[in-house]
Amino acid sequence: MKNRIIEDIKLAMKAQDKVKLPVVRMLKADVQMAELNKKADLTDDEIISIVSKQIKMRKDSIKEFEKGNRNDLIEAAKAEIKILEEYLPEQLSEQEVTNIINDVFSKVNPSSQSDMGKIMGLLNPLVKGKTDMGLVSKIVKEKLSNL
Repeated sequence: MKNRIIEDIKLAMKAQDKVKLPVVRMLKADVQMAELNKKADLTDDEIISIVSKQIKMRKDSIKEFEKGNRNDLIEAAKAEIKILEEYLPEQLSEQEVTNIINDVFSKVNPSSQSDMGKIMGLLNPLVKGKTDMGLVSKIVKEKLSNL
């Protein structure tokens, strides 16, 4: 994954892509910073986690930009999200996420909201990086409230 990021920087530089280049450079810098902190190379899963955090930050920014009616910044953030999503594994559909959640529910057999931690603990490795964890949390909370 790290090699792909470096190659994408080279390609964006050659193409003089003024949108993609800063995004990919920022991603590379975040990966390097995480490696320095860890004092070891990152796995692809750890890099995917960094990409997911970057996407989440931009989605949060979009919400703020909408409050300020800054359409120019909204479009820029959406373009950056689209670039970052290229580094994520294929995303699960909402139906696939619901099916995975139902499987975990049948294994855990929760009785109340207090079982949320158990459920999320089992779900996290199954869906992390493949879907928005906010969506997963929302679906789980809805299912738990209907118990």
